[in-house]
Amino acid sequence: MKIDLNNLPPSHLTAGPSTKKASNTGNIDFQSTTEDRTTFHSDSASVQSLTNQAMNSPAIRQSKVDALRQSVNGGTYEIDPGKIAEAFIASNGE
Repeated sequence: MKIDLNNLPPSHLTAGPSTKKASNTGNIDFQSTTEDRTTFHSDSASVQSLTNQAMNSPAIRQSKVDALRQSVNGGTYEIDPGKIAEAFIASNGE
């Protein structure tokens, strides 16, 4: 009897690694295959915490945004690398 491995029905195909164990009689025993699974669980406490954090974020201070935009567009905005470095280091410590 010839077995054509290219035309197996879908029920005989596996989508993951399989482990084969040869017995002393020369027959092959197929052990159960293992699958990787991922689940997503949304904890209502963490969702509520994130919601509170977002709601307590400061509002946009439009007057500051407008003043910054005007100084950048006017070419008068100056960048202080030391202040940028200090702010960067301070923000990574949190």
